Amino acid sequence: MIKVTFPDGNIREYEAGTSSMDVAKSISEGLARNVLSATVNGEVRDASRPITEDSSIVFNTWNDDDGKMTFWHSSAHLLAEAIEALYPGTKFAIGPPIERGFYYDVDTGDISLTPDDLVKIEQKMLELAREKNTFERKEVSKADALKYFEEKDDEYKLELINDLEDGTITFYTQGNFTDLCRGPHIPQTGVIKAIKLTSLAGAYWKGDDSRKQLTRIYGITFPKAKELTEYLHMMEEAKKRDHRKLGKELGLFMFSEKVGSGLPIWLPKGAQIRERLESFLKSEQEKRGYTGVITPHIGHKNLYITSGHYEKYGEDSFQSIKTPREGEEFLLKPMNCPHHCEIFAHTPRSYRELPVRIAEFGTVYRYEQSGELHGLSRVRGFTQDDAHIFCTKDQLKAEFLDVLELTTMVLRKMGFEDYTAQISLRDPNTPEKYIGSDENWDAAEKAIIDATSEVDIKTVTAYGEAAFYGPKLDFMIKDAIGRQWQLGTIQVDYNLPERFELEYVGSDNATHRPVMIHRAPFGSMERFMSILIEHTAGKFPLWLTPEQFVILPVSDKYIDLSKKIQLQLAQANIRGIIDDRTESIGRKIRDNEMKKIPYLLIIGEKELENGGVAVRKQGDGDKGTMSVAEFVEHFNEELNQ
Repeated sequence: MIKVTFPDGNIREYEAGTSSMDVAKSISEGLARNVLSATVNGEVRDASRPITEDSSIVFNTWNDDDGKMTFWHSSAHLLAEAIEALYPGTKFAIGPPIERGFYYDVDTGDISLTPDDLVKIEQKMLELAREKNTFERKEVSKADALKYFEEKDDEYKLELINDLEDGTITFYTQGNFTDLCRGPHIPQTGVIKAIKLTSLAGAYWKGDDSRKQLTRIYGITFPKAKELTEYLHMMEEAKKRDHRKLGKELGLFMFSEKVGSGLPIWLPKGAQIRERLESFLKSEQEKRGYTGVITPHIGHKNLYITSGHYEKYGEDSFQSIKTPREGEEFLLKPMNCPHHCEIFAHTPRSYRELPVRIAEFGTVYRYEQSGELHGLSRVRGFTQDDAHIFCTKDQLKAEFLDVLELTTMVLRKMGFEDYTAQISLRDPNTPEKYIGSDENWDAAEKAIIDATSEVDIKTVTAYGEAAFYGPKLDFMIKDAIGRQWQLGTIQVDYNLPERFELEYVGSDNATHRPVMIHRAPFGSMERFMSILIEHTAGKFPLWLTPEQFVILPVSDKYIDLSKKIQLQLAQANIRGIIDDRTESIGRKIRDNEMKKIPYLLIIGEKELENGGVAVRKQGDGDKGTMSVAEFVEHFNEELNQ
């Protein structure tokens, strides 16, 4: 007999070899019908796999991220089965689940797939799904695995197998399709009810542009047709809100191939929004005892070797900058924290000075692959609202909670009310991904878990999502149309202070190592702006928008009055412009509605007589005629809501 522990702490006994699905059935048939996979002792596994020892168990359904990942992973295999049936001889590279759906990279030889082919593949997938084939897991030797794919002449799978150790290789089969795969998978294909293949793209094998370009097929699936309908509606709404489209229409930012791919240029209106965001956060930081610093955009290679960033980010960095001096190399800054460690180390520190809070809007650089660049959300140069707090172990919890309060306040100010804090911990199965001792990691993880337990905030735990130097609290926000994004982050780090040999003198006159908190409520200004544009559909909060009003004179006769009112509003700290084009008033209203300017102030004969304005709210119609003083009062009431 084995003991199985459930999330609520309840423990039941079962015969050794009982599967997770059997355990689910022992609770209720309804639960068993919804189980897609199970997390056993922290490992996501097929629900059909036997449990042979005392274990903790969590059932993953469609309502869980791990359940969705399993569902979409199996859908990628179903896609591959359909392609193999329709296009025999196709070779398969990789087919992972992604944040929304899945893809498979395939080599169809001389056949070029087009968007029209996707409908045919969808229909075949639905036909195969209705067969309700189970996913059968089989452990195979390396020799047998190589033999199988040699017979299929699939060089991509052979290359993957050659990198694997014998004894760790598994195949999965559903219907007539077998694939190299670690799993896990859903119990059977019949739970896949709705399918949409969304796009085709080119992808090089392992990102190597010297290799043959493969065809990447993206798709998404659901257990109910209604959910697919809702998703497609959301995607249509997302197209309207695409920050690349709105950024161009509203004149916020641009890219230039002459400047370089992935290097955004902020246009005046976008720069104004960004500067207001920075000013807002700087003001809040000053209230909390932060001091601002400025560090270079480059650093000596040895700086990043010391920090560990060269080892972890070296492949994603720009090439070294070599100087005329023999052996001297610099890197474009991949992170701000090594520079801030040097600032802390610059002068001797006493415990009386701690905590030291250093803040910087620092620009960093990563060489993202060209195929991964996406507007402002994935760039090669971006500015982080970075700050690093150096404190004693006794101060850690209070400092962490203060940063937590700051971050949640920032999210609320920006209109993000629906969010979850993800406690991102290391993956115990891949220790090579991290630096530092287990002792330091245990202390850092405990600090985050303890601090979050003291506040009223919704949390989830994710293993394997920690930074290489420490665990973190990531804020996962939902936007206006229900999409989830990762924004602010708070990280606890015992390791960089150790690598940089940072010290302070304690009350006992002995030297001690500080603890370091990394935090960035916005994350990166570029990515935050991309999310804010899409969340608001370009209708920014009133305090943030570049132009809060536009005055629309009916004809040139009213331009002088327009200028007078513009000056009065400027003196009331309300910013705006005059549209003095020789267009009809109807055309001016339409054009400025499209620019998302909050208030349209129309001035004609009636307004000239009484010195007021006809007020129109963007997207909300006429608000009547107001005097300038009445409009200022109305405006400030909205501003302070």
